[in-house]
Amino acid sequence: MPETRTESASAAENGRELDEVVWQAWKAMELPEGYRAEIIEGAIEVSPTGRFSHAQVVNRLRDALAIFLHGSEHGAWNDTNVIHARRAWIPDGLVAPRDEELTEAEDGLGIKASAVEMVVEDVSPGKRNQDRDRVRKRREYARAGIPVYVIIDDYDGQGAVTLFTGPRPDKADWEDIHRVPYGTDVTIPEGPAKGFVIGEGITGPKRG
Repeated sequence: MPETRTESASAAENGRELDEVVWQAWKAMELPEGYRAEIIEGAIEVSPTGRFSHAQVVNRLRDALAIFLHGSEHGAWNDTNVIHARRAWIPDGLVAPRDEELTEAEDGLGIKASAVEMVVEDVSPGKRNQDRDRVRKRREYARAGIPVYVIIDDYDGQGAVTLFTGPRPDKADWEDIHRVPYGTDVTIPEGPAKGFVIGEGITGPKRG
């Protein structure tokens, strides 16, 4: 039998209640040093902070973005929560306004996704980590309507950068996807970081 409107409404209400329970549990979490927790597609995911090679890429990215954005109304951010509809993500890098009135999310827990112009993830080893950035976060950032998503991925062939633009929140996907191997520059096509180049100076050389 087809689902009735009453059943559909009940399922939606149950979904909202579960989201709220997960949200409150996430806010109450106290993690040991070196771990972080995100809410991705309705579930809390705990992961360790990245290894040294990961930190190198993230630091090079943030330093280069900070120089590129110097003097503008936007800044390079990392190690902070991005909040959207009872979801919480911690991108490896992002671009958002410097003005806290434009960026601060509920209860000061992080930056609201509607203020974020670009997010970047540097993929960590292991299938679970790779699926998180390539699949689950890809969908979440599209649902939030973030204009630009960049994946720096040591584990895609000999290393690749994938640029996602044109988010489609209704489809949880992107209009345009552009993937290039390490060694080929990727230029951000829009937003405050338009013209910023991600190349070997950030990713490092090809692997293997």
